[in-house]
Amino acid sequence: MDSAVRWMLNILYLSLLTLLSPFIVWRTVRHGRYRRGLSEKLFGRLTAPHDNKPVAWFHAVSVGEVIQLQKVVAEFRRQSGDCYSILITTSTDTGFDLARQRFSDCHITWFPLDFSWAVKNAVQTIRPAIVCLMELELWPNFLMECESRGIPVAVVNARLSEKSHRRYQRVSAILRPMFASLDLVAAQSVANGERLLSLGVLPERMHTTGSIKFDGVETKRDNPKTRSLRTLFGLSDRDLVLVAGSTQDPEESLILECWKTLRKDCPALRLILVPRHKERFDEVASAVEAQGFTVARRSQLDSPQFVPPNPSSRFAPPNHASPSVGLLDTIGELGACWGLADIAFVGGSFGNRGGQNMIEPAAYGAAVMFGPNTWNFRDVVQIFKEADACRQLTSPEELSEALRQFLSNTSERQELGRKAQQTVLNQQGATSTTARLLLQLVTPSSMKSKAA
Repeated sequence: MDSAVRWMLNILYLSLLTLLSPFIVWRTVRHGRYRRGLSEKLFGRLTAPHDNKPVAWFHAVSVGEVIQLQKVVAEFRRQSGDCYSILITTSTDTGFDLARQRFSDCHITWFPLDFSWAVKNAVQTIRPAIVCLMELELWPNFLMECESRGIPVAVVNARLSEKSHRRYQRVSAILRPMFASLDLVAAQSVANGERLLSLGVLPERMHTTGSIKFDGVETKRDNPKTRSLRTLFGLSDRDLVLVAGSTQDPEESLILECWKTLRKDCPALRLILVPRHKERFDEVASAVEAQGFTVARRSQLDSPQFVPPNPSSRFAPPNHASPSVGLLDTIGELGACWGLADIAFVGGSFGNRGGQNMIEPAAYGAAVMFGPNTWNFRDVVQIFKEADACRQLTSPEELSEALRQFLSNTSERQELGRKAQQTVLNQQGATSTTARLLLQLVTPSSMKSKAA
């Protein structure tokens, strides 16, 4: 039966791959995507760590998950006495590049596509003692292969939005065996856990740990990475900084228009834009220049060829006819950049992406604001709203007025930031619990219990 299901899935995947091939080819040619790791992805030709330790396989899809995974791996190593070889896999180019930076002492490779032959080769080569998946990256063939070999699989920092839950419920009869096969699910909240239980996760394997996102976030603005960015962007203590991070079209234009208007009354207001996707960096830079402003691009500020005459030249003085807009066009530095923000707009919330992580700017004590579409962080938003520690806008039209209020009422802005930072501190502790649960999963007693 399993064999028939696997080949039905193979046929489905091949059909989808054929259907999407024009789009994939276009993105490959246009943006250079999908070129790397083809042997690992299509055929599962992974390489295993070369030491004799048992392997703990951690998978993070892309940049956001890689950042969170760093906390889990560090705590897992600490609690285990570093007796496991750590294998990190990702699925995207940006995730792979960041993993190589963040996990320089781990074995980094690509996660196989869910073809039966690819996952079989990968699992047979790695022979992991445990597989840990971040958030909810579930692939049927991969899970069946692990189950057939008795390899425990955990999903940590698990979340499932109401929208996704409704979609999964339509085919819950098909998906129930997949969810039931999971050996551990560490959910971000009770609500997430209940949705996953309804899809087939066994109650004794479900744990509510809280969100790892709250753990290990930087709270000190004078950390070296943030100080470096402050110097590169030429910011002074007198500047009031608005950072718009993880933005998508048309959020950069909305923020830029507000900034143009507001800086007439508040010339010390500085703007830094951080688009979500690297392929839009040039597009956003061109859009800023089309408005008559110069762009201070992070990727160019510390190059040997760039030698500004004085620190303030990167951001022109307030009365300059064409002030600069900062553009963070690098990967993996947004966390440090949020430390520059007095006011933080978290993007993806006026579009269709469901919002982005608002915890990092909150941890620095910034006044955090975002739009209405935050279903990817529904539980996190609820925590902040209950603490009166954020400003959620219902439409783009409210953006300018909300910013104006923050600029005119310093005490209100600072109090909102103080509440945001305290909320983050109150929520911490999930990483330690998650690592403890993972280690329990690979103890002899837990393995005997599973076999029974």
